[in-house]
Amino acid sequence: MGTVNLHAAWVGILLGFVAGAVQGLFFHNDEWLGGYASWPRRMLRLAHISFFGLAFINIAYALSLHLLDPDNASAWPSYLFVLGAATMPLVCYLSAYRKAFRHLFPIPVLSLVAGAVIFIYMVLES
Repeated sequence: MGTVNLHAAWVGILLGFVAGAVQGLFFHNDEWLGGYASWPRRMLRLAHISFFGLAFINIAYALSLHLLDPDNASAWPSYLFVLGAATMPLVCYLSAYRKAFRHLFPIPVLSLVAGAVIFIYMVLES
């Protein structure tokens, strides 16, 4: 069950490196994407860091599975953490492109919160 989370985590780390390298090509320009405090530039920074942060969440989940009886563990946290890791940077990039896409942020946020709540419940019940 945690294998998919490890795969997702390492893909996220790789994408974080690539996103940082691409964005880093332009960071020297103070006015790139409207300046440091502009909405598009903030969304790109959030997308970049979310690749890493959510990769670490997926690694933590995969390594924490040993706390549970794997036969009784639900697959839902796994799916929800991967969904959050995939959709958070996507929504950030879409929001940088068109501000109206910010209304999609409940998708990654709720999937991550639900995954954490379900996992904590599973840990407390075991």
